[in-house]
Amino acid sequence: MSMKPLEFDRRYGELDIVITAFVGQEPESPDPDLAPPALQAYLRHTWHTRPWALSVAAQQLREYARNPPSRLRLRIGEFYPVPDIGLPESRTQSWLSEMADHIKRSIEAGDVPPPATPQTHWEWHARFGELGQFLGGWFSQDMPDEFDDHDAAVRDYKETAEPQLAARLVGEIHELLALGLEEHEYLIGVAELGMEVEPPSPHSVESWLLTVAESLATTGPDYGK
Repeated sequence: MSMKPLEFDRRYGELDIVITAFVGQEPESPDPDLAPPALQAYLRHTWHTRPWALSVAAQQLREYARNPPSRLRLRIGEFYPVPDIGLPESRTQSWLSEMADHIKRSIEAGDVPPPATPQTHWEWHARFGELGQFLGGWFSQDMPDEFDDHDAAVRDYKETAEPQLAARLVGEIHELLALGLEEHEYLIGVAELGMEVEPPSPHSVESWLLTVAESLATTGPDYGK
């Protein structure tokens, strides 16, 4: 019988977030004294958004390493099955302990990483969640078949999204633009966030996103008038 959501979160919720941050990334660091880049991304984001979760992550990682589940318990859903992130099964327990140690050292040293450009797919989506929904949902490769042009797609989002989400999107666009990236870096960023079409001519990514933010910012609240 699978665990109920509350029990899963209590025992494995933050562990699952840490593991998800490693999907598609190298699990090991060339320097054993440094956290792998994927864990650095997790630390960077979590320190600035949910610092209380770091100690939970360290505890859940260490507890899982100390008490690995049997195959039977995994099969009946009583334990969290660690996804394959490129580690031999025999290495998993020691690796989990090492990641817990990295998190513990970061907490004890009060080592808060400065804000920086996201470095992994997970970090892009963790930091810019609504922008990822917008770009991936309205500007996938199917956009030309669904809308007449980019402006029509933006209007559709504007007409269907909750005002609070649209406001969040505007804020995330401005946060992204505040990174001050080069055009090719913005292209990488929006691609990571799910955009599969070019911005409309003659816009760069930066100028197009600014026009999107300006358009959405004109959305007034509907009080039932």
